[in-house]
Amino acid sequence: MLIKNSRLLGTPVLSMQAGGPIAGLSYSFVDPDSLKIIAFRVDGPLVHKSPESVLAVSSIREYSNLGCVIDSADELIEPSDVVKIDDIIRLNFNLVGLKVETKHGSHLGRIIDFTVTDDDFSVMQLIVKRPLRKSFLDPELTIPRSEIAEITDYKIIVKDEEKTIKERAMKEDFVPNYVNPFRTVEAAPAQLDSEDSSATSSRTNS
Repeated sequence: MLIKNSRLLGTPVLSMQAGGPIAGLSYSFVDPDSLKIIAFRVDGPLVHKSPESVLAVSSIREYSNLGCVIDSADELIEPSDVVKIDDIIRLNFNLVGLKVETKHGSHLGRIIDFTVTDDDFSVMQLIVKRPLRKSFLDPELTIPRSEIAEITDYKIIVKDEEKTIKERAMKEDFVPNYVNPFRTVEAAPAQLDSEDSSATSSRTNS
């Protein structure tokens, strides 16, 4: 399942040991190399370690509509406790706000949100706010991860032009909603018994 980053923020962090929420997600740290959220900044009245406490994605046992489930408050750490997380935070990289351009330099807009998977929090789509002159008919553009060609500190460069991106995004979002006319539907046992009884009765009467 895909989740918008903006929807993730504010999600409760549920401790199995405490039996309830102990914090909330307030910011996501994205690794620009892997395009995955590797940690979240957390806050709340029960966060005592540091105002900069973070939750590593690897510590999340499960994500659901109720929140992110972890073992205990001990999973909330300071950034310096994990070198890789500390390095990513120091990069000060944020997907939201980056410009998006094509390889040919065509400006597509700025990222206002992105979607991630609910299992490993990989970034799958960029949601781009269109420039004013293009926003009247099409205020937002969804760009699939597969279109990303390069990431810099200031912008993301995508492979194709606007029309191709839209076509591919529609294909990736498409979920078939039809009944396969060639699939054989097996009759239920009760129905088969009924049909057999009718046929036997018919032969007996004749």
